[in-house]
Amino acid sequence: MHETISLRAVKAQLSAIIEAAEKGETTIVTKYGEPAAMIVPFKEERQEEGADRPDRPSFGKALLSLPHNLDF
Repeated sequence: MHETISLRAVKAQLSAIIEAAEKGETTIVTKYGEPAAMIVPFKEERQEEGADRPDRPSFGKALLSLPHNLDF
């Protein structure tokens, strides 16, 4: 599940957002109501083994899986 949060709120809650990412949660950051960035979990094993394995989702696929009609 994705949480959506404004850039202003990210500045105030960054520690909690990082903790959520460590638990596997993804956060979409909005700027002026539009998606601007995504904070995703980082796994060291992914870095070592490579992200191009077919059994692992890519960042691009994650972006494309977002609904195109987000209301903010």
